[in-house]
Formats: sequence, structure tokens, C-alpha cells
Amino acid sequence: MKIIIAGAGEVGFHLAKLLSYESQDITLIDINSENLSYADSHLDIRVLKGDATSISILRDAQVEKSDLVIAVTSSETTNLTLCMLAKQLGSKRTIARISNTEFMDNREAIKFSELGIDELISPEELAATEIQLLLNQSAFNDTYEFEEGALIMVGVSLPKSAPFVGKMVKDAAKIFPELHFMPIAIQRVGTQYTVIPRGDTVFKDGDQVYFITSKEGVDELCKLTGKKKEEIKNVMILGGSKVGFKTARDLCAKKFNVKLIEKNKEKAFEIADELPNALVINGDGSNVEVLDEESLESMDAFIAVTGNSETNIMSCLVAKSKHIKKTIALVENIDYFQLSHSIGIDTLINKKLLAANNIFRHIRKGEVVALTRLNNLNAEILEFIVKPTSIVNGKVIKELDFPRSATIGGVVRDGEGIIALGDFTIVEGDRVVVCCLPRAIPKIEKLFL
Repeated sequence: MKIIIAGAGEVGFHLAKLLSYESQDITLIDINSENLSYADSHLDIRVLKGDATSISILRDAQVEKSDLVIAVTSSETTNLTLCMLAKQLGSKRTIARISNTEFMDNREAIKFSELGIDELISPEELAATEIQLLLNQSAFNDTYEFEEGALIMVGVSLPKSAPFVGKMVKDAAKIFPELHFMPIAIQRVGTQYTVIPRGDTVFKDGDQVYFITSKEGVDELCKLTGKKKEEIKNVMILGGSKVGFKTARDLCAKKFNVKLIEKNKEKAFEIADELPNALVINGDGSNVEVLDEESLESMDAFIAVTGNSETNIMSCLVAKSKHIKKTIALVENIDYFQLSHSIGIDTLINKKLLAANNIFRHIRKGEVVALTRLNNLNAEILEFIVKPTSIVNGKVIKELDFPRSATIGGVVRDGEGIIALGDFTIVEGDRVVVCCLPRAIPKIEKLFL
């Protein structure tokens, strides 16, 4: 694919890096020569210095031949304008990054596609949604929903006491035949090695295992892994950033008791006016005494979303020392993901990773309706819609020529989540959830074209 990315900031650079690994034809545009020179020297892409809304720059980037234009500059106005221009100049598809969530809330009223903008992405909205999912599935450290929860992906670290530790996947399936979940990826403790489990794969103590489960399977998984599904009612949010505000607003709407701490006095008063159901405190949440004064120990969950990753991590560690059930930290540095479980924080989230995941599904071949990349693993989970022309249509799973580095986790049929085993027949219209390593992606895509 020929892809133009406008904005060489964190999201743009991260996207360009991921796409360049896949030998896509990438052009990166930015007004800042420093950002471009770093990208030029580290990635196999073309860079262009200039204003992305300049028609001459877009023509230089061959916008008329482009399959996708991704506008992820820091300016929302630039992103929207660029997508409109790119579509008029011949680009097949456009995606704009926005920060004003009003646009997301009014997508039905304002037909953005008619303006030339095919997709809107708000990293802040994605982060707030992710936080809500994590609170709903409080026993797990990673989660993702397909088709409004018909199938759910959860990640959990296996304790020694889990009954299937030391057993092969096929043996565990015989012992627990009625279970409603399927292992799709494993990261061995202390390694960066990702395993797509087969029948002879052994579960080990400390493994970070990702399961696809139906709604019924969530409670079963909790019991088998020894994790408690804690009820979360009282939530403390550190930081009145866009993510903090949106999270507080959404949690208040779901009847959570929300306490938000914001250092900036003016911003704290603004948030208090807009969120009458939240208790907003003006104070420095990086100060342990302030957290103690605000009864941190009585909270069920602590969410740190200030603009400083280190403050977020340290305050979550303080919360964990007070035996808070769930801690979530927003971090900018992807390298921190490798530390999250070893240092004791339940979950780290990263806006640029969430945005990149969301954009990636537009790059995959076949009709991909959802995609998530597993935190700190080089595996992707894709949800494909089966077409009449798809090779998998009408086929039994065990008869498919499926690569060993990929597995089918489940199928959503008529809104119902099904854990599909080898004798399951896939039909047109099914939404098939597949977990695969990067090397298997081209082969998987061909099966669903």
C-alpha cells in the first residue's frame, strides 16, 4: 500500500516504524526538520519537510496515487483540512486524529465521510474507553472487547496454584471440557518470546496468557486462575488531562464514585463545574501526604493520567502499597511496558499504541473490523468478516491450511460469541477472531479476501 502520514510526532513516528517493518510504501510529512531527520535515519521511508495542507507538498507526495492518508499532527484543524484536501486530490481513504471528543459524539449528525474524512481517531477517547474496560474486567491486566462483549480478550498472569499449570493445552481441554475460553497467546515469564499455543504447548507458572472468552467464560477464568473479580465502586483519578476528564465523566455516568485530583487550580474549578457528580480536589497528587489525606486506602481503583509518565508510575506504586485492588498508569514511553508486571502495577496504557492499533485495521487486507496489538507482545488479534469469496467460507477449521504461528480464538455469529474448535464450520457473515504473529499475517489475510 502507498501510505502518507502527516505528523512525525509520537503517534506518526510509531505508525511509520510499524508500517516500515511490513515493507509498505510510506511517505512521512512534517514541518519540523528535527523530527524528520530522526525518522529518515532510523526508518526505511521517504520524508518530506513542509506544511501537510500545502497542495504542492501533497502532490510531491503523490497523494493522487495513495491508498491511505493518515493525519496525526498535533493540530486538529490541520488534520481535518488535510483529509478533505487529500480526498479531493484522489486519495482512496483518509484518517484524521482529533482531540475534541465532541466530533466523536456527533458523528451521526455530521457526515464526516461526505467531507472527505473516512475515519476519526481520538487517542484520548481510546484511552478512556480502555480504562473503563479494565475496570469492568478488574481481575485481568489486559482486555479488549469484540462486538460489544460477545467475545472478550483477557490477559492474566498464571499463578502456581492455577490447575492447568504444568499441563498441555490439549490435556487441560480434556479436564475442563465445558469451559468457554481459548488460549491464543503466551509470553513466557522473564522473556520477550511470544508463543501461539498448540495442543502440545505447556502452561507454566508465571506465564502471561491471553484468552478469548465468551461472557460465560469470564467467571470460569477468574476461578481457575485464582483471580478475584473485585467489585469496583470508588475510583481515584490523578490528573485532569483530557483522558482524566473523559474517564471521570464516563465513570460518573456509570454511577461510580469518582474523586479526581488536579494540580492546576483553574483547571480543577473548570472540571468541578462540568462534572457535578465527581469530587474534584485541587492538590498535588504526586505528594503522598495529599493522597493519604484524600483517603487513598479506601479506594477500589487508582488511575494516574497526568502528563508525566514517571509521576503516574510512582503514584500507582504508592497506591499498590495501600493494597488498592486495581492500578492503571498512562505512560508515554513504550519501553516501560516490559516493567509493568515486574514492578507491580496492574496495567500500563499508552495513547499512541491504542491509536496505532485502531489505524492498523485499515491497512490489513480482507474486511478487518477490529484489531488490537497485545501489550509488549509481537502478536496481533484481528477480527475478519467472512465474505462469499473468502477461502474459509464453508470450511471446517481443522481442514484449513492455517499457519502454526496463528490461531482462531472464536467466532461471532448473529451477535453470539462462540469458542470455535477444530470441527466448527465457518460460514459467510461470521466474524472470526484470529491471533497471529507478524510472519503469518500475509497468509491469514489471503484466507479472508
